[in-house]
Amino acid sequence: MTRIISGRLRGKIVRAPGNLPVRPTTDFAKESLFNILNNHFVFEHIKALDLFAGTGNLSYELASRGCDDIIAVDLNNRCQQFIEKTAKELGFEGLKTRRANALDFVKREYREYDLIIADPPYDYLEYTELIDAIFFHKILSKDGMLVIEHDSRGDLSNSEYFFETRKYGKVRFTFFQIPSETE
Repeated sequence: MTRIISGRLRGKIVRAPGNLPVRPTTDFAKESLFNILNNHFVFEHIKALDLFAGTGNLSYELASRGCDDIIAVDLNNRCQQFIEKTAKELGFEGLKTRRANALDFVKREYREYDLIIADPPYDYLEYTELIDAIFFHKILSKDGMLVIEHDSRGDLSNSEYFFETRKYGKVRFTFFQIPSETE
């Protein structure tokens, strides 16, 4: 079960089937993340990519806040179908799904996004490759932001694109951006 924190459907409960292989972002962590994102984005004006989308929890939050250009990517067919069905039920017409391996999707994607959120399983081994692929393939806009949710014991600060990390209980959000050019 997940709750939409803010926006048009604030307070709406979304109940995912128990058989999905997911670990949804907690309401506390999600609210903290979106408090940060609110200071950087006008959601109505951005393109967002939700990698390892799971139940679609973060995509629904974006859509409820006015983002109408969201791609939710998950390898699991049941997750992808659940997000599709739920987006339709909630009237989120701008939320589209793709069934794909997130790293493969990033390597072949051509669109540019203002916000990319990735919430891989905590035992994911390819964080560095994922970060590098996003920046190498230039799918993050010049002023965009990549946010990776991971276990609080993990450290992703060795990337040249790293700019901040925040810890909320057992969850850590690490933020990445294209470095601003210095003169």
